[in-house]
Formats: sequence, C-alpha cells, structure tokens
Amino acid sequence: MQDDAILDAAPTIRALRDDPEEDPDRAAVQITLAKEEVGATEAESGAPEPPGPGPEVGVVAHLQEHGKLTPGDLARARRLAEDAGDSLLPMLVRLGLVSERDMARAMSEVLDLPLADAAAFPAEPVREDLFTLRFLKDARVLPLSEEEQQIRVALANPVDGFVLAALQMAAGKDVGASVALPTEIEAAIERLYEKVEEAPETPEADFADFDEEDIEHLKDLASEAPVIRMVNQLIQKAVESRASDIHIEPFADALKVRYRVDGILKEVDAPPVRSTAAVISRVKIMAKLNIAERRLPQDGRIPIRIQGKELDLRVSTVPTMFGESVVMRLLDKESVRFDLDALGFDGTPRERLRTILEQPYGILLVTGPTGSGKSTTLYTALSRLNTQERKIITVEDPVEYQLPGINQIQVKSAIGMTFAGALRAIVRQDPDIIMVGEMRDLETARIAVQSALTGHVVLSTLHTNDAASGVTRLLDMGVEDYLLTSTVNGILAQRLVRRLCTACRESYQALPELAARFAHLAGVSARVDLHRAVGCDHCNGTGYRGRLVIAEVLIMTDQVRKSVLAHATATEIRRIAVGEGMETMYQDGLRKALDGRTTVEEILRVAEDE
Repeated sequence: MQDDAILDAAPTIRALRDDPEEDPDRAAVQITLAKEEVGATEAESGAPEPPGPGPEVGVVAHLQEHGKLTPGDLARARRLAEDAGDSLLPMLVRLGLVSERDMARAMSEVLDLPLADAAAFPAEPVREDLFTLRFLKDARVLPLSEEEQQIRVALANPVDGFVLAALQMAAGKDVGASVALPTEIEAAIERLYEKVEEAPETPEADFADFDEEDIEHLKDLASEAPVIRMVNQLIQKAVESRASDIHIEPFADALKVRYRVDGILKEVDAPPVRSTAAVISRVKIMAKLNIAERRLPQDGRIPIRIQGKELDLRVSTVPTMFGESVVMRLLDKESVRFDLDALGFDGTPRERLRTILEQPYGILLVTGPTGSGKSTTLYTALSRLNTQERKIITVEDPVEYQLPGINQIQVKSAIGMTFAGALRAIVRQDPDIIMVGEMRDLETARIAVQSALTGHVVLSTLHTNDAASGVTRLLDMGVEDYLLTSTVNGILAQRLVRRLCTACRESYQALPELAARFAHLAGVSARVDLHRAVGCDHCNGTGYRGRLVIAEVLIMTDQVRKSVLAHATATEIRRIAVGEGMETMYQDGLRKALDGRTTVEEILRVAEDE
C-alpha cells in the first residue's frame, strides 16, 4: 500500500519540481506531502508507519553499547529534542554528545546500509533537475548515481522514512540509500549544486573604519544558522582529526582553514570567501571578544562540548591585510595524561628528570620552542609533586589545564598582574612549590632565584634550543652567575616528534651509512632494523598517530658549575654534560627510532645531527 501512495503522490511532486518559479518552501512541501499521502494510506489499510522509533531505539542502543553515549547525555538530548519538536538522533550530534562519524557508523550497522565515503562522491551533479537545492539541503540528501531502475543517494539521517518516501515520489523509481556524514553531504551539495556569483572587485577595505550599522550587520550574519553550523563543523572536524590548532586565514580571494595535526599543518576544505567576515565574527562572539575591534590583537577562550568531551579553545586574533587571522588551540581536558611514560620520557632522560624533581629546593627549567610540549611537561611534574603535605601555586599566561589541589593564577598584564607582580605576592602565601609559566624578563628571573634560595622548588620555562643554552640565556638576561649555580638544579630541553602508527608501520633494514648513526648506542649490532611510515585509515593516511617527547636533561653538577662561573660557552657546557652521562635529544631520538616508535626523518626534522 505504501508503494501505491508514493506513486499517487509522485505527480504532485513532479509538478512542483517542474514549476519554473523558485518556491522557498518546496523542500518542506515535498516531505509534508510524503507524510500526508503515505500516512493517510497506511491509516486506511492499518499498516504500520514507516521506520520511526524502532531504528532510532536500535541506533541509541548501539551507541550506548559501544560507550559512545552516556545515560545522562541521552536524557538531556531527549528532553531538548522533545522541547524543540526535533528528532533525537540529529539532536545528539548537534549538542556534541555524539560525533558525526560515530553516529553514521551506528546507523550503518543497525540499518545494514553502506557507509558512503566522501572521496567517492560524484564530481558532477546527478539529476540536477530532479530535486530542488532547498530540499537537498534541508533533508541532507546527496544523489550519488542513477540507473534505469534505481537512484542511489547518501543520507545523513536514513532513520527518517519520510525523506526516503519523498525521494521515491520525486524520482519515480527505487531509492538505494547509504549513510554519510552530514558535513560531507553539505560540502558536496555546496560544491555541486550551489551557484556562487562572483562578487565584483572592490577597493581594499579599511578594516579600521566601522560604523554602528556595520557592527550590527556583522552580529546578524554571525548569528545565522548556516554560519553557526559552518563554525561548529570546523571545530568538530578538527576534533575528529585530532588537531591541536585551527588556523583561519583570510586572503584577497580565498579563506584558508588549516589544522595542525601531530605538529604538521594540513589545509582542509574552507567556507566560501564571501562568508569570511561572518565566520570570524562568529568565532569572536563565541570567545566573548569585541567584534568591532579589528585593529588590535585579541585573546579569548571558548569552553565547548564536542563528541561528549569537554574542550577549552584558546582563541587568538591578529589583524592582517585582508581581515583578522584567527588561531584556536584545542585543549582536551579529559584525554590529556600527565604521565612521564605516556609523554615518551624513558631511559636516561626520565631518570635524570626524576632526580631533579626529588630535590627539596631549587629551579627546574624546561626549554624548547613554542609548541614543543613544555607546559604539558611542567603539569606532569606538578602532578608528581602534588601531595597533601605541599602547597603549590602557579602563575600562568594563560592557565591551560586546571589541576585539582593546586592554586593557579592567571596573568593579567592589562591591570598590572604580571609574572613578576604575581610572584612577589605568592611568595608571601607560604608555598612549597612555585610554577612560573615563563621567565620573560630579568625581574621575574631574579624573584624566582630568590624564591629558590629561600627553600622553594621553582619550575619554569625558557625559549632556548638546547639545555646548555638555558644557562647562557639566564646569564645574558643579567642573572648573576653565583646565584644561578646556587639555585638551578637542572635544565630539560625537549622537542615533539610524530609517533609511528602501529597499525601500518613497515620494517626495513637500514643502509650502512644510516646504520652508522646508531653505532654509539649501547647494544646496537651491525644490522640495524628501522621502521618507515606507510599510511592507513587508522592514521588518516599519514603513517603517524600522536606525538612523543625526545629530551635531554642537564644536571647542575660541580663540573658544570665551575664552567658556568668561568662563563664558558654553551658548547663547552654541553660537552661537559655529555661527558658526565647526558644523553642528547638527537641520541634519545635515535633510540626511539630504533625501538620503532618514530622515524629517523622525524628526528632530523626537529633535532640537530651530531
């Protein structure tokens, strides 16, 4: 009976389709007609309704069974879906409680439908005359191919039987359904079916000049559903890609979006250039920044829940020639592990670091460039030192992770709360351990040294290339050599290298020239077996998944102190430290490459050859 109803309604749908006047409500009409015609026929026949709660219940049960959905999140989504009169499954994705990919996989398995890959989407529109753009976008349907007896489509929500009915009415033939990610369907629809008009060239805008009407217009644009969805999709895709940063960069004729995954920037599909101002304004509104101020850099934060995870996004904007460049750093509060082994510390560097952390007072410095994991290492050290018998206070800019039992202070330079100013205050708070986010100037360094002299453990960071250079950097800043040798217990220098994907890495025998690099490592035979990156679905084709630390730890021994007091060069201090058992970053990296955890190419990318 349902098939008869579909065929009866088909002429009505076709009449709408053939109407040359574009009706904005045609998509809703198509689905409504499907509901009315099929529903009325089934009411007369007593037949059951199309798939509704049955498949939905199955999909929910599948998500819970596989640990993708908690009972609390389900209850919250069900309540909001009922209030909004919306379907439960799309609501779960919209709230960030379940990822698009997890939802698609669950639907695919429960409904026994194939999972469509975006790479296999058509290069040209399929039957562009058959469905309106509005219908495709509202129903989130992408026609894939057409045969004599069947039209194949990708659906974001195949549980909705009425959309399938509307498709069958319009096409007049069977529908072969598959499941695809909503964002991938929307991107394909935009690529294939939306006709983008080229905007006329205009003189370069002066981004400093805005009146009240412009600002209100930007706010309106940024509050529209398509813009909100675009920004949410950018963030969600970044989380699914395991990205640490999102870069949104405006140019004269394009808007570029890049994700930093495992330390490497990768360009991804970006919103159309005409939406540049709206997308950037939306991010600024989320971060509670001033959207009217486009001449000065701004910083903010966005607490957000994606895929059931609590994330903290640090947002930075800077003015450029064609608008504001935005960078969002993704901090996953739940998945980060403050554990030396998990970070990649092992062997000699780990033992030397533990020795320094066991000292009752003194300074530990962590050095390295931006993005080398210094803050995470400091948090890990604090986690090891955090006991009921110790009071720990940190001064950070910004506070990246909140640690239970630790007093954390946010630097606010605009009101005079600098590192140095905060340090003076917290010394009077009777702390046992102090963590200073960064030694940026002589004043901060001197207060840290004085704190160490009075019996405190001080942890901080510096921007230098290696451990030995940390000593000369403090001397250059103006710290007296006798104070430095009396307070610094050790300096840790580190870099992050990409970790080989264990699912696809490939073993090979190193050539003699390459094997010679490993000759000095203990226990290495003449034959050296290494691993290379291959690429698979598990690692998104990169051959790497995650990162690990390579490090060197300089301990302030008597011999090193003598060289510092003699104002020796960093090269000389490094030579003495290596002679006393310090394993360099390069050597630590080669040992990890020998273990199959990374590649020689990765080591040479971040560390100097010796």
